[in-house]
Amino acid sequence: MSEKKKKLFYKKWWFWVLAIIVVVVGIAGGVGESGEQAQKEEKKETTETATTTTATPKSEEKKETPAKEDDVPREYKAALEKAKLYAETMHMSKAAIYDQLTSEYGEAFPEDAAKYAIDNLEWDWKENALKKAKQYAEQMNMSNQAIYEQLTSEQGEKFTPEEAQYAIDNLK
Repeated sequence: MSEKKKKLFYKKWWFWVLAIIVVVVGIAGGVGESGEQAQKEEKKETTETATTTTATPKSEEKKETPAKEDDVPREYKAALEKAKLYAETMHMSKAAIYDQLTSEYGEAFPEDAAKYAIDNLEWDWKENALKKAKQYAEQMNMSNQAIYEQLTSEQGEKFTPEEAQYAIDNLK
């Protein structure tokens, strides 16, 4: 009568992984562009436009920026916002974000929308690799070699070797 007691479902590791994913997706879906965030984006776009087009008068700049933004399909903009969210909150790599955006089990964006998002997302990928490496070091007590392998693995984080090496070199 040495029957093995089954663990309750909420004591299993896969339950917590699934719960975290559901929470993140729920938060990501519920997060809209707040007024403050919209102002930051507007300032950033204005600054970028001003620095790239120094010879054009300001009145022309204002006319050009909305026209360019209006040419971008809504789905492309949504993919870019979702990509920013993944980069900022989950410290994901470019490849991992692209996969999440195009996955039928993830965001299910078309490949061209995901490509637009990745191409237009200005982000410090080395810093994301470092933040992810710190999580592995602090929460899972992994060795530098194991962290490097996890960061570069196709089944793991999918950072480039350069980004992963930067993370390892800057772990404290």
